[in-house]
Amino acid sequence: MASTLAGRAGAHERQERPIASKSCHRASSAGAGARGILDGVLKNVVAVVLEEIHPFELGVACEVFGLDRTAEGLPGYDFAIAGARPGPHATHAGFAVDVPYGPERLAGADLAVVTAAAIRREYPEPLLAALRGVVAAGGRVLSICSGAFVLGAAGLLDGRRSATHWRHSEQLAARFPLTTVEQDVLYVDDDPVITSAGTAAGIDACLHLVRKVQGAEVAREIARRMVVAPHREGGQAQFVNRPLPEGDSLAPLLDWMRHHLDEEATVEQLAARALMSPRTFARRFQQETGTTPHRWLTGQRVLLAQRLLESTTESVDAIAARCGFGNAAALRHHFGRRLGTTPLAYRRCFADPGLS
Repeated sequence: MASTLAGRAGAHERQERPIASKSCHRASSAGAGARGILDGVLKNVVAVVLEEIHPFELGVACEVFGLDRTAEGLPGYDFAIAGARPGPHATHAGFAVDVPYGPERLAGADLAVVTAAAIRREYPEPLLAALRGVVAAGGRVLSICSGAFVLGAAGLLDGRRSATHWRHSEQLAARFPLTTVEQDVLYVDDDPVITSAGTAAGIDACLHLVRKVQGAEVAREIARRMVVAPHREGGQAQFVNRPLPEGDSLAPLLDWMRHHLDEEATVEQLAARALMSPRTFARRFQQETGTTPHRWLTGQRVLLAQRLLESTTESVDAIAARCGFGNAAALRHHFGRRLGTTPLAYRRCFADPGLS
């Protein structure tokens, strides 16, 4: 398998500046019939909780959408926490969270983040109806960990792919047979429904949605303030099967690859640089990153293309070359597959307003 690499990503980092958040209508793109990157807005965000809340997963929603970062040039969100009823809700950590709103707060939400809680046989119907109403009105729903069971009970997983914590995936598949549960992945985006695995995978899913709707730089800046990785592919594995020997990490090679994305290289050449056989390299790459070299490289190229479309006036052909795609057609293909839009439509929404 030959994989092309692309240009010095570090050289394209921008200086600090206010970040414009734009909301655009759908542009024509690959994947007709599916919601694309430019659909809708992301302003009114509601975190949904139930009894026996998992505090970390609720904290993820609060950290990404609940903090006011407008003074730093980042977009603001109208954030609230709602449950099946207002009032104190127990957590599994032994303290309570005072929830100010009931299901009615979901009316008009652009996004409902269903956080993790104890899995139950039944869920309150008014809350399930409110979640269905979010989707019916053109909004999105995103679940973290066991929150997928709430979406399943609402019928929102029927006919869609989904994900949850690896410990619950078989239970989710058995309980909701009309959904296809993707085993061991970090998150699944089957727009307008996004489902993610447990704990930190919720961060990945939330940042993925921010990137999808508000642009790569907004997501990157939020990630930088949270001190987390700005992007992990949804298809990556939830965990590494075996620990790597100390000092045997591929991190130096991954860093080299990020800085030489415009240089053509095969997996065999990458394996030689890592002083491994191609078979050992492929296995070690999967262990360490949770994905394949080809998928990892494609994701890095698309991320670089997003940054260049936002921050430069270069042509799509020039950006394709800098990102290692070779030509604009290849860039459009991968951009459409991953983001559901075209490079030019993305630029119209997310380009730096200061560019001429």
